[in-house]
Amino acid sequence: MNSNSEIKNLLQKFVLNQCTPEEINEVIAYYKKNKLTDDFPSVADIQALLAETPKMSQQKADDIFLNILSAAKEKETTIEFIPEKSNFRKYISIAASVLVLLGIGFAYQKGAFTSKPEPKFDFKSSDIVLQLEDGKVQIISENNSIQVKDSKGNIVGNQSGDKIVYDTDSGLEKVTYNTIKIPYGKRFQLQLSDGTLVHLNSGTTLKYPVKFIAGENRQVFLDGEAFFDVAKDKKHPFIVNADALNVRVLGTHFNVSNYPEDAATDVVLVEGSVGMYRSNEEFDAAKNTILKPGFKGSFNKENTLISTKTVITDIYTSWINGGLTFRNMTFKNIITKLERRYNVTIINKNEKLANEKFNASFSDESIEKVMSYFNDIHGINYTIKNNQILIK
Repeated sequence: MNSNSEIKNLLQKFVLNQCTPEEINEVIAYYKKNKLTDDFPSVADIQALLAETPKMSQQKADDIFLNILSAAKEKETTIEFIPEKSNFRKYISIAASVLVLLGIGFAYQKGAFTSKPEPKFDFKSSDIVLQLEDGKVQIISENNSIQVKDSKGNIVGNQSGDKIVYDTDSGLEKVTYNTIKIPYGKRFQLQLSDGTLVHLNSGTTLKYPVKFIAGENRQVFLDGEAFFDVAKDKKHPFIVNADALNVRVLGTHFNVSNYPEDAATDVVLVEGSVGMYRSNEEFDAAKNTILKPGFKGSFNKENTLISTKTVITDIYTSWINGGLTFRNMTFKNIITKLERRYNVTIINKNEKLANEKFNASFSDESIEKVMSYFNDIHGINYTIKNNQILIK
């Protein structure tokens, strides 16, 4: 490489995956001994090149990327910024160019050019969605009965109505996860491969193993609310991860509520015992919070402290049968929960209401009756049109 134009052309070919194996070796060698000269293309040059469609294989990209990383470790380069305006810009441009080139290798390694980001689930849709580990989805209709298959087409369970039952022996030898997403206005049930029964509330996502593997903890990941009737297995603890909180049991009945608008993640124990501890810690029965039946444990999301108190558990589990309960809850949070439960849109133009707190309990009532209660007891004026409620 005897001229600036030669190295620039070679680097351009590298970006566009047009290099021969020998030329790729030249690029790697150049990085190893680079002096950060004007040979490097500018940021504008690189941006123009990125408009092209790369066609590099995954293995080839990985090999090149690892070679470049190895070269970087062999010789670290320090960029000394000189006060003169022109030099400062030159070095910034050079450094940015290097980062862009290295970033391309990293992006290939992560599949950025071959896969699109997963779209955010629309909880206001009408469909229950079952997502397999490979990203494929199945739409679950409560009016149908279907076989649940894994990414390879093997039958791992059966869905009938509002429940999926997974096989106790699917033949899987490693942990693979399914994720189920429950939209607003619906509830659903899962029977996991160990016999654990899970009731899922509206607006909830649960990630769980298709089959629990012997010798490993039984762990699931919850966003939203679920009631767990855990099958007893002393050798394999059952762990519910709710973001920064873990809930650990051996076999019991309990409710976990972990909605994003709530300041705390609540665990209500109906039967047995559960341990509550931070997800970045190991479980220690001598140090962690152990709940007894009839108690609620609240994990403060801000300061990560756990508090407990006695409660009437039926109040917190009534949602399984259509009940709805608010305890010392701000009206803005009540609105969120009503939208989730009934799949409606509520517009509140009474700003004074937003932070007022309320207590209320309802059985399996319609949204019209719930809003009528707030109007009768608290004087909240509203109108309902289609699926939209306007609070004046």
